[in-house]
Amino acid sequence: MHKKIILTGFMGSGKTTVGQIIAKELKVPFIDVDEEIEKWYDLKTTEIFKHYGEQEFRRTELDQVKRICSNKEIQVVSLGGGAFLQEEIRNTCMENGTVFYLSVSWDVWKQRLDSLVPSRPLLQGKTEKEIHRIFTDRQKIYNTFHFKIEADNGAEQTAKEILQEV
Repeated sequence: MHKKIILTGFMGSGKTTVGQIIAKELKVPFIDVDEEIEKWYDLKTTEIFKHYGEQEFRRTELDQVKRICSNKEIQVVSLGGGAFLQEEIRNTCMENGTVFYLSVSWDVWKQRLDSLVPSRPLLQGKTEKEIHRIFTDRQKIYNTFHFKIEADNGAEQTAKEILQEV
């Protein structure tokens, strides 16, 4: 394995939990890009959106992904759910890692909704119909990947499938 293992997918698809399992199993560092951004600002994501706006968050997200990918160390990297909105992030990840798209069905994801809303700025104040539209629209941005993993069966199973590929 010469590249990073990069996890992408919709918010709440399990990227962080799966990434931590994989990193522990492979004995390599785990990096959550959203956590890196929060450290940079010393604020939670919801506060960054509130005080600086989504555009500033996305600029910082790009900077962090480039920084992480420029390090040639083998790492497991969890991207934020909206990171792949940026073509430059998609290209950087595809060139510097093996990208796994964690695909989760609407029905399974919807069961996680109540626990996700407080920490996800794009979900706050939205109806279920509006959230479903975001979910559906975002699926189009995840069409660039090396491997697609169905993530409906939980983090342990998803991590096992990714480990089989690497």
